[in-house]
Amino acid sequence: MPEFFTSDGSRIHHEVYGDASASPLLLLEGMGGDIPGWRRNILHLSRELFVVAFDLRGNGLSDSPDEPMSMATFTGDVIELMDHLGLARAHIYGQSFGGMVAQELALTAPSRVAALILAATHCGGAHAVQKGYAVPKDRPYLALYSQRFAEEHPDHIAEDLEVGGRNPQEAHSRRRQWEAMQGFDSFDRLPTLKAPTLVLHGSEDRLVPAENAQLLADRIPGAESRILIGAGHLYHSEQADAADAAVLGFIRRHPDG
Repeated sequence: MPEFFTSDGSRIHHEVYGDASASPLLLLEGMGGDIPGWRRNILHLSRELFVVAFDLRGNGLSDSPDEPMSMATFTGDVIELMDHLGLARAHIYGQSFGGMVAQELALTAPSRVAALILAATHCGGAHAVQKGYAVPKDRPYLALYSQRFAEEHPDHIAEDLEVGGRNPQEAHSRRRQWEAMQGFDSFDRLPTLKAPTLVLHGSEDRLVPAENAQLLADRIPGAESRILIGAGHLYHSEQADAADAAVLGFIRRHPDG
C-alpha cells in the first residue's frame, strides 16, 4: 500500500497513475472523500498526465489524528508528499474542501503550483455564499447531487454510496477538517494569485452554490470559469467526461503554468 509518513508522524495514503514523465496533477478531495471518489476521472486524466491521488489526513486510508488542524496542516502534507515523490511543481486540482487547501497552497507556496483548478469550492469567511437546501433527513447525501440527477440515476448514486462507505470518516476527523475550514478566508488574498486558474462548478450545486464560482473567478486575475450546466456538487461523478475535458483542455493551454 503506497504511503509515507509526514514530519509529524501522520501516515498519508496515496496512489499514482500514468506516465511519471508526464506533467503531474495532484487531486485534492473534499471533506470525508477518498481516492475512489475520483474513480470515474483518474483513468481519463492519467492518459495525458501523471496523476497523484491521495487521502487528506482524516480521510480514507490516511491517519486521522484527533488534534487541532489548520489549512497549513493540509498544505504542509501536500508539500511533503510532493517532496516524497520528487515533484518540484504540479498542477493542483482541488474539489470542495480540497479546493480550499489548493487556494492556500497557491497563496503560500506559489512556486510549487504550475496551474490551479478550483472546483465546487469557495473562498471561506464572510464572503462565501451559502444557501439552505432542504433534503430528506434520512437521505442527506442528496445534497451532493442535482435534484434531476438524483431522480433519474438512483443506481449511479447507490454505487457512489457503496464505494464511499467502504472507508467511512470518523466523527472527530470531520470536526477537525471543519475547524480548519472555519479558519480559512482567502477573499482579500485572491488578487495576489499568480498561477493560471480554472474555476469549475456545477450549476445546480446544492452544497456550495455556484455563485461562489463567479466570486472566485472575479477575484483571481485571469481566471477562467467553466460551469457544468445541470451538475451538482459531485459534478465529477455526474458529468465525469465533461469535467475531465475541461481540466485537460485547461492544462493543455497551460502546460508549464
